[in-house]
Amino acid sequence: MDVFEAIKLRRSVRAYEPIPVAKDKIEKILEAARLAPSAKNVQPWYFVVVTDAEKKEKIARSGRFAGFLKEAPVVIVGCGDSRASPKWHVVDVSIAMQNMVLAATAEGLGTCWVGSFDEGLVKEILKVPEHYKVVALLAVGYPRKKLDLMSKLIHFVRRKKSLEQIVGYEEFKG
Repeated sequence: MDVFEAIKLRRSVRAYEPIPVAKDKIEKILEAARLAPSAKNVQPWYFVVVTDAEKKEKIARSGRFAGFLKEAPVVIVGCGDSRASPKWHVVDVSIAMQNMVLAATAEGLGTCWVGSFDEGLVKEILKVPEHYKVVALLAVGYPRKKLDLMSKLIHFVRRKKSLEQIVGYEEFKG
């Protein structure tokens, strides 16, 4: 699958089959993150791969919209080192995580980027050092064949904007 096809196929998946994700697929996704660009090539990221059911349950309870994380086979927690890159750690981790999303899609996996979580609680559960910021959580797994109602509703109500709505040439046309 080429990268543009992965971009077009990518969806936020909130319902997963109870099938483990092979270690080689997880490593390929993590390698995609490792290869991401970062400001001054500092690479201020650290990723915690969570498959333990008890830890996923606790993380899922930490955010209003994070409940589905308990059923995802894998949750990848993206952390940014605020000492190594005070201004750019959040952007750099986000770029790396987007690489993960596209790599997972190319591997036939579904993902959902999650920003609804209690950072303090996630840091406590995973023993994340103080100078790291938990930037985002990424659910990873095989999409459930029957999409959940919320995903269907979101895709129906919020369609992608056209290029004309989001692009101006030479000046802002909004």
